[in-house]
Amino acid sequence: MNDVQVQSNLRVAEVDGFEIAVDLYRPHIDNPPAVIYLHGGGWQLGDKKDGADDRLARLASYGVAVVSANYRLAPQGSYPNPIHDVKAVVRWLRAHGAELGVSTDRIGVWGASAGAYLATMVGLTPGDEELEGVVGDDLDQSSRVDAVVHWFGPSDLAANAGRSWIESHLLPPPFENALLGENEVSAPSDTSWNASPLSRVTALAPPFLIAHGDRDRITLSSQSHALHDALVSTGARSTLLVLGGAGHEGPEFDQPDHLGITAAFLSAHLRG
Repeated sequence: MNDVQVQSNLRVAEVDGFEIAVDLYRPHIDNPPAVIYLHGGGWQLGDKKDGADDRLARLASYGVAVVSANYRLAPQGSYPNPIHDVKAVVRWLRAHGAELGVSTDRIGVWGASAGAYLATMVGLTPGDEELEGVVGDDLDQSSRVDAVVHWFGPSDLAANAGRSWIESHLLPPPFENALLGENEVSAPSDTSWNASPLSRVTALAPPFLIAHGDRDRITLSSQSHALHDALVSTGARSTLLVLGGAGHEGPEFDQPDHLGITAAFLSAHLRG
């Protein structure tokens, strides 16, 4: 889009031979607010360029800079490594926002599917020693974020991965196995619960915008309802949108009306 400037492959950090990098989609306005975007792909697939034109540049055209980041994927990206990577991106953006021409007084994080899980875990765990990690050179910066956009991600890993005996024969293995390991989600465990966003919800959570399709057959919409209910029950702020007829990663999410709602939410919470 002509009103959006794109800078690709900005280096954030290197960890275990993997380079964390971002693409910046910056609208042509002074000091726009910024949101970090995290792609989906079941923690196994995907790239920071996914949805570059239809999603990322379009969102930026509404006046919010989008910083699309990569992160370690399975098997290198087992829990909690991808969360460490995203927190490194938050700290890097906070340290380098001025030179990038974006405002970082407040930072948002936005993800789809597996990326929504990562965005939510980052949003709910500022200062958590286990999940902060030591990735990157900006460890003096805060990894706190001020708004979270969660699109069709899981909130309870064991519940989302659950299979009956016949389902386990007919369906592919749960995507959660790639994050937690082959045997971690065959039944609820302390590990799967501790790694689930529902276990991390407190009244200190930043504002959430949650969106889910009511025809999603990969991550049931009940996962987003549960996250919304948990946030509201603590007094945190949450808005839940149910997109009629939309499946997992359905085109409805990239329509102008829905991207406009998403941009308006981010602008409201990230502008000083």
